[in-house]
Amino acid sequence: MNRNIRHRQSIQHSRHGQRGAVLYVALIMLILLALLGIVGMQVAALQERMSASYRALNRAFQNTEALARTTECGLEAMNGVSRGCGAFDGADVNRQCDDGFDAGDWVESLAVADAPAVNVRQIEGCIIGEAEISMGQTQETGGGLLPIYQITVYQTDTGDTGGGGVNPSSASAIDTVFKL
Repeated sequence: MNRNIRHRQSIQHSRHGQRGAVLYVALIMLILLALLGIVGMQVAALQERMSASYRALNRAFQNTEALARTTECGLEAMNGVSRGCGAFDGADVNRQCDDGFDAGDWVESLAVADAPAVNVRQIEGCIIGEAEISMGQTQETGGGLLPIYQITVYQTDTGDTGGGGVNPSSASAIDTVFKL
């Protein structure tokens, strides 16, 4: 009988020791799962911020591109090429070649609140020699040089061609040469 009592006592003793170990293992697993969930949420939030930034940058570039195309369309209308474009004020065109204009410096001098900004320079008189795309050649009918313009535009992600928009987060600039 002594033997049965000792056997029962050892079984009860081992059961008490296992209950605590299971509890600790379960708590550790629960903590690890919580940490994994927190890391997953942080990664998702970071990806959302990155995609919002990419969208704002892309939208700023598209708005800048639209402003450049609108300016080109206005220059065509100013020079008598009719494509249903709005008029462009010729007084805004700088016709000096040696004015020291640098597109990069011009853009750096602007603030986001300055958008939209447009700088147009007539540059056909500045081009010397014959280039592959026939820049600076004379017109067939008019006898003068074909108009060539350097167009530099600056615009934001919230703007359109009429204004800079509210709370812009990105800005873009395009410098292009436009030949009629």
